[in-house]
Amino acid sequence: MIEKAAIVGIGAMGTVMAQILAEHGANVAMLARPEEPVSEVFVQRENRRYLPGTTLSERITPTNSAEAALRGADLVVSAVPCQYLRSAWVHCASHTPPGVAIASVTKGIEIGTTLRPSQVIAACAPGHPIAVLSGPNIAAELVRCLPATAVVACQDDAVAGRVQQALSTQWLRLYTSGDVIGVELSGAVKNVIALAAGILDGLKAGDNAKAALLTRGLVEITRLGVALGARPETFSGLAGIGDLITTSVSPHGRNRCAGERIGRGARADQLVQESRGVIEGIPTTRAVLELARRHGIEMPITQAVYDVVFENKSPTLAISELMSRPLKSEARS
Repeated sequence: MIEKAAIVGIGAMGTVMAQILAEHGANVAMLARPEEPVSEVFVQRENRRYLPGTTLSERITPTNSAEAALRGADLVVSAVPCQYLRSAWVHCASHTPPGVAIASVTKGIEIGTTLRPSQVIAACAPGHPIAVLSGPNIAAELVRCLPATAVVACQDDAVAGRVQQALSTQWLRLYTSGDVIGVELSGAVKNVIALAAGILDGLKAGDNAKAALLTRGLVEITRLGVALGARPETFSGLAGIGDLITTSVSPHGRNRCAGERIGRGARADQLVQESRGVIEGIPTTRAVLELARRHGIEMPITQAVYDVVFENKSPTLAISELMSRPLKSEARS
């Protein structure tokens, strides 16, 4: 049983993880960045900035002190947006108890290094077993205890099992996997495809177009993942197609919603400035394309999203160019 847990990050998913652990009887510290005003974010046991409307357990304590949050923790959950992850763990590593397991719920790829979140954490806090949790998990639904599933991946089966036990509930069913690369990469690249799905929604391109996009998007995710050493079957599971579908159709999906506004004419840089949370798919698009180039992997949908988001290409033109690519056999493309 987990007696004390620490959540690094105070966003929506970190808050859900804190609530689950508290309901299991753990005392949970939620660590905010030093500059985040904890007293303004958490008002009357409610995370009003990132997950309003839910009364949090009295076992949950928000703090700006890494030492106080991490001291004596039996489990640490890392819930920091990917591009802020390194700075967070440079700060937290020295306060984390030796050998304690770290479970990452971050989805993305670090710009510049093209490292996955677990690799960033491992570089900053060596000597800790790291598990990654991913799947079709919209935080606004999880906090309402609606039925959901996810995957816990770790190279150490025993650690995966401990995290599975710690975070499973009657409404959240967790499976384990040894494919850390596949589970983590799926969670990152699906945000890019979700941006594209939102763009189609903004253009009112129709259900046929979205079905084609998700199908071919999954091909791109799988192609890159296998090149990096992932297991092909992972991409047909919860962390792959499951997460891709949820993120691309949910009205709560931040990336899909951002894509929809782009399809209606908004600029990506404008959306980034206005968004209360991080739109992970935008920086991830750049990092994923760099990974694809390094490994010689063709990712035309990801390239099209990049062109729209960073090169201001017309979404209509980007779709036209995708549809005009040379005809191929599906089995060989």
